Amino acid sequence: MINLDFVPSRSLALYLARLFLTRTFAVLFMLVLVLMALDLLGESGKILEVPGNGEAELWRYVSLRVPLLIQRFLPFSALLGTLIVFASLNQHSEVVSMKAAGLSAHQILAPIIIASLGIALAAFAFNEGVAVNSARMVNAWSDNDFRPIRASNGVLSNVWVKSGDDLVHAKIAAGRGPSLQLQGVTLYDRQGGALQRVIDADRAVQADGAWRLENVRAYDTAMNVVRRQPAAIAMPGITPDRFTLAKVNPDERSFMTLREDIAALEAAGRPTEEAMAGLWHKISGPLSIVLMPLLAAVAAFGLARSGQVLLRAAAGMALGFAYFVIDNLSLALGNVGAYPAWLAAWAPFVLFLLIGEAVLVRSEE
Repeated sequence: MINLDFVPSRSLALYLARLFLTRTFAVLFMLVLVLMALDLLGESGKILEVPGNGEAELWRYVSLRVPLLIQRFLPFSALLGTLIVFASLNQHSEVVSMKAAGLSAHQILAPIIIASLGIALAAFAFNEGVAVNSARMVNAWSDNDFRPIRASNGVLSNVWVKSGDDLVHAKIAAGRGPSLQLQGVTLYDRQGGALQRVIDADRAVQADGAWRLENVRAYDTAMNVVRRQPAAIAMPGITPDRFTLAKVNPDERSFMTLREDIAALEAAGRPTEEAMAGLWHKISGPLSIVLMPLLAAVAAFGLARSGQVLLRAAAGMALGFAYFVIDNLSLALGNVGAYPAWLAAWAPFVLFLLIGEAVLVRSEE
């Protein structure tokens, strides 16, 4: 007799959920440990070559990079963890026992789906509270060649602004609105397309509709001379929002902050495709964790009943990795406006949800 309860056995549900959670986080721990070690090997030389940097800066880099690795590889870990669980259950004939007790494939999957939904919610909160801040700080720090950064929040790096013929580049833009300050400023003064002066300044602060540059070095191309002065007023009419909106990276913005930036971009008549795609992907990205058990279910259920566990696990892994490839491609097309942002973020999820469900239903006919 078929049991129609969604979760017919509490003990079995806890058993499956515990297997899924322990395997997923074990895989995540190993992935982060290995990838962090490789990343640190590549970046430690750049960090330590800056005078004053030492072991503390190495640990700071690790603390900033680990949340980003967790954010990126948690869905991969859920996929691999589910494959390990299902391959083990299949190998020990536990799936056969569950089906003999009257459980359907969806009832066997239900506890794992519920556990993955909890992980997805935790991942969204983690991304919003930790990962976006880490991304903003580590990107700014690396763009500043791992030299110290004065600000600790509201940091943007490698910002370009065009004002008339002039170009302004700021290595660091810290703060928002009236409190915005620039570090590592370079002003390219052009007239009629020809470069007249290159002005470098260590710092720039707002001053009555313009900017006060500090520790200025100006190279005059016509006279081929370099002039130095402690301060100068430049960049009149360039408002602070020109810098904060010049580089809207969804990975460095929380959901609510990104919504505000999109509204400001729309008000300024600037393109919003990349920001909108990133906004929707902040939801669909963590939710992809829920999709992984369904795609990996082919490792537990399948037409082949001759012990081909490895083959079915490989098929589940192929489905999972195909999702990540299509998801990245779709997001890239949405960033350039090839199709609507919401479609770019949600189409891969819906497509592979239907594929996973079709494979599961077909295998259990």
